[in-house]
Amino acid sequence: MLDYIALGMLFFVGLVLFYGIIALHDIPYEIAVHRNHPHQDAIHAAGWVSLFTLHVLWPFLWIWAMLYRSDRGWGFSQDSANSAAQLLPQLEALRQRVEALEGQQLDPLPIDLDKEV
Repeated sequence: MLDYIALGMLFFVGLVLFYGIIALHDIPYEIAVHRNHPHQDAIHAAGWVSLFTLHVLWPFLWIWAMLYRSDRGWGFSQDSANSAAQLLPQLEALRQRVEALEGQQLDPLPIDLDKEV
C-alpha cells in the first residue's frame, strides 16, 4: 500500500515541477501582456526556446519585457526633458546659495580653557 502512495507522490511531484517550470517561463510573457508590449508573441516564443536551451535566454526575456511600458514607450517620456529645463534655474539658485554660504566667515565659538568641565 505504501508503494502506491509513494508512486503517486512521485508522479504528483514530477507533474508539479514540470508545470511549475513552464509557468516560470511564462512570467516574461505575462509581464509583456500586462504592459501591452508590442512584441508579446516574440517574447512568448522566445520563452519556449529558452525552456529548451536550459534557460539561457530567460533573464534577457525578463529585461526585454520590462523595458516597455504603454504610458511612456521604450524610454522616458518627453516631459522629463521639459522638467530638466525647468530645473536649471533652481540649480543655479542653489549654486549661488552654496557659494554665498561658503564665502561667509564663521566666528569661532568662545571657549574658556580655564574652566573645568
